[in-house]
Amino acid sequence: MDNQQKEVCDNLQNDKDKKNCQQEEQNKADKNMSDETEDQIKNNVKQRYGEICDSISQSGGCCSQTGCGTIDYAVFAENYEKQQGYIPEADLGLGCGIPTEFAEIKKGDIVLDLGSGAGNDCFIARALVGDTGKVIGVDMTPNMIRKAQLNSDKYNFRNVEFRYGDITELPILDNFIDVVISNCVINLVPDKKKVFQEIKRVLKSNGHFSISDVLATGDLPLAIREASELHICGLSGALRKDIYLKQLEEIGFTQIQIKKEKIIEIPDDVILQHVSQEVFQEFKKSGTKILSATLIAKKQ
Repeated sequence: MDNQQKEVCDNLQNDKDKKNCQQEEQNKADKNMSDETEDQIKNNVKQRYGEICDSISQSGGCCSQTGCGTIDYAVFAENYEKQQGYIPEADLGLGCGIPTEFAEIKKGDIVLDLGSGAGNDCFIARALVGDTGKVIGVDMTPNMIRKAQLNSDKYNFRNVEFRYGDITELPILDNFIDVVISNCVINLVPDKKKVFQEIKRVLKSNGHFSISDVLATGDLPLAIREASELHICGLSGALRKDIYLKQLEEIGFTQIQIKKEKIIEIPDDVILQHVSQEVFQEFKKSGTKILSATLIAKKQ
């Protein structure tokens, strides 16, 4: 939203009208993004996360130490080491929460992980579903799929499957999944509403999700939203929290709750590597905060 239109929305007296105006302008901005731009974002994400995967495989270190970008992903990550089913080589430190913590996964459940990476959350979920359950991971990065499968084969897991695919067009049957989880992935996708629709499609009746994601408390300047490296790290693609929650409600999810939330402090110098001082000051003056949050909701 540009400054002029933001002022128009802010001057509306009725709070509901103000929010509707802001959301309409946000939707217009999202719709103005061409298919070519969306494909470019996806390709950039795929390429960078492939590089991260290769870099970690070769060095055994985390991304921020291997020169695969200027962003230290550790500012988002949670410590998994005490989680049942934890496999260190599957933990690339690229998450922003522990979605299984609030997923209420039961023995025998079929669990789907969106953007499964090297398999970290899938293996945690596997320990919870037991031998009678199943876990499916979907990722659009071939290198990640290969790494996840190697990790699974190493431990001879028989009830974990990794599928190549786009989370806006999931390679999953309708009404097939008990629980959907995802960790710091939906923020990377331009069309988040389509992801939410796909989650609803694949969930069984009364199925539910637990998603850890990056949100914003306000509007991000356009220059930040368009900065490729900041998008890849999860900042530029952060949807405003109220819009995120409203989209879930409009799609038909119920019992929507934020179970955990914290402010993410991204170093000023990192942002300044990708935007001008003027844009940076605009961002700081706005008071907008970047959050990591874990949300749950249910399909009726």
